[in-house]
Amino acid sequence: MAFMKRIMLFAAVNIAVMVTVSLVLNLLGVQPYLTSNGLNVPSLMAFCLVWGMAGSLISLLISKKMAVWTMGVEIINPNAGGRAGELVQTVHRLAKSAGLPKMPDVGIYPGMEINAFATGPSKSNSLVAVSQGLLNRMDRDEVEGVLGHEIAHIANGDMVTMTLIQGVINAFVMFFARIAAYGVSQALRSDRDSGMGHFAYAMTVFAFEIVFGILGSMIVAWFSRYREFRADAGGARIAGRNKMVRALQKLKAGMELPAEEEKAPAMAAFKISSRKSGWLALFSTHPPLEVRIARLQQYVN
Repeated sequence: MAFMKRIMLFAAVNIAVMVTVSLVLNLLGVQPYLTSNGLNVPSLMAFCLVWGMAGSLISLLISKKMAVWTMGVEIINPNAGGRAGELVQTVHRLAKSAGLPKMPDVGIYPGMEINAFATGPSKSNSLVAVSQGLLNRMDRDEVEGVLGHEIAHIANGDMVTMTLIQGVINAFVMFFARIAAYGVSQALRSDRDSGMGHFAYAMTVFAFEIVFGILGSMIVAWFSRYREFRADAGGARIAGRNKMVRALQKLKAGMELPAEEEKAPAMAAFKISSRKSGWLALFSTHPPLEVRIARLQQYVN
């Protein structure tokens, strides 16, 4: 059932992207960028910008629904009692301290990994969710430290900023891949040969998109690591430095155990830590936990 939900959501997002892009391109009057006279650079720029931004923006707009569907998040009634009600109260208290214009929805999702995430298209329409494993294995102060970090993401507008950066990177990747492929095609032309055919050109574009996409993903990952440090500082400010440090130390201890999260369905973008090392660290969306802890220990409110 969960698998079918993911398939349906994936299909719906792709249909929405295609419809939106087609509509915007028609409204802008964008002409084909490959013509008999050569490459129409302004049309190519418009084409890549629309395609590059559309997917990211639509994903942002449906991010809450997507998280609930794919992660199995159960939204907590704000009037609930017990541990769930306490979780809502803590999130709302931290949200008020951070100056959010509207209280986020709060949810719990199944999974024994220590994990939490914040998502949503704006500061007024957001969601903070924690795993059952986090609630089971962290005490109240540690949970508050994690929640402070996630609230800081919302207050900093990180979801929107990340979407814009990803969209711009997508546009640049598409643009330079087509420029490079066109250059290769022209280099192969001769008086008797018009160069690459449509299929060969498409495959060349695809190959360049992979190369430039890898380079672009390093830029996105760098910014993601930067925003994690900023969210740590924000969490320390609104929840307390000691609570943030304790939360990260508990997370680090949990990371050193067998990786239970590999067995649980989860979205990599929603993880609160990562374990890449060496050159793979360039693609890591989160800094090493020991580095984050060291910075927080030097942080002064």
